[in-house]
Amino acid sequence: MAATQRIAAGAVAAAACAASLAGCASSSGTKEGASGPKKGAPAPNSVLRLIGDGSTAFTGVQPRLPSPERLKPGEKPPQFVVFSWDGAGEDSQKLFSHFRKVAKENHATMTYFLSGVYMLPEEKRDLYRPPQHSPGSSEIGFNDEQGIADTLKQVRLAWLEGNEIGTHFNGHFCGPDGGVGEWSVKEWKSEIAQAKEFVKTWKTNTAMKNAAPLPFDYDKELIGARTPCLEGQKNFMKAARQLGFRYDSSGVNDQVWPKKREGLWDVSMQLVPFPGHTYEQLTMDYNFMVNQSGTQTQGDPDKYDYWGDQMRDGLLKGFYRAYDGNRAPLIIGNHFESWNGGTYMRAVDEVVKEVCNKSEVRCVSFHQLVDWLDAQDPQTLAKLRTLEVGEAPRQGWASFLSSHPAPAPKGVPGAPAVKQ
Repeated sequence: MAATQRIAAGAVAAAACAASLAGCASSSGTKEGASGPKKGAPAPNSVLRLIGDGSTAFTGVQPRLPSPERLKPGEKPPQFVVFSWDGAGEDSQKLFSHFRKVAKENHATMTYFLSGVYMLPEEKRDLYRPPQHSPGSSEIGFNDEQGIADTLKQVRLAWLEGNEIGTHFNGHFCGPDGGVGEWSVKEWKSEIAQAKEFVKTWKTNTAMKNAAPLPFDYDKELIGARTPCLEGQKNFMKAARQLGFRYDSSGVNDQVWPKKREGLWDVSMQLVPFPGHTYEQLTMDYNFMVNQSGTQTQGDPDKYDYWGDQMRDGLLKGFYRAYDGNRAPLIIGNHFESWNGGTYMRAVDEVVKEVCNKSEVRCVSFHQLVDWLDAQDPQTLAKLRTLEVGEAPRQGWASFLSSHPAPAPKGVPGAPAVKQ
């Protein structure tokens, strides 16, 4: 996976978000059975409690976060689909704001893995001390104040709409000679701490002292990530577990039900059919691109439509294989990039519109998915994991999951399950 494109220094200005956090919220339709029952509303200003320098704030429970429900005996599981974005930031392409709109129009929420250096202005780059690299180094650059303001607006709105803000860390170092695959647990902890710190101190590091804070406590909001280039997962997971993370999406898996590794839910991206080929393809735009145009991010224009259709059809084949089969969650990862003329962004648009409005489908964030997994009877999940890729229960779902589950875990809805 290539490094995410640097946020454009000349990003055009977006309309400023109102100073009132409530003014940043926007209404969203609800589709029962698609994204689950939605609860909550933007917290009133009286609830706002600034954190640190005022870059972030506690504003209450996240709006529109569904309460997970345990499957009833014999109930068919919903088909979860997670659309996630690596290195999420708003630049002149305006893809962050575009996919926020697409999600709202199709009853979906998504996960945005924010890169911490997108909250750090170029002139403050030396504040970043990357493991095994000199201070101020980054493979994806840094940002300017307009780019930070534009990204902040999208992050605010995304969270208020029920989306998740994860992390893609900072400098996106891959390969040998100091890449994330060579980092120790201690170095990963440093990288994670810095990624959080840049989000929590953007007011200190910019001139935007009067801008509205991000409406969440990032120390509590941040529960998962995807590593750059899918490297360094082993030591990252050890560090993440010690820091209280709940999931990781840095691996490659088949379309089967998730299980825990190192105490974290392993919600890795998956292999799906690759139209026209005998092998399967990872559910990520970059991997489709590499297998179509190689290292050229803008290949043969005559093939753009075909390549986008190929990705769209591969993702849809994977979706229907699960939807009509074992109902394993479909995990999809992308970048806010216009590779090969933007054909992969068009493909994602079309997939969202086709699948997220279907009966028994929930297009959710990783946060919502792991909340649901934690709410289930472990024996039920173990049984679901016995189903192979595309395998529906021969005797039907009612018979397959007919045994009486254990009592539902106690605790706050949306919180990790309490051990029985």
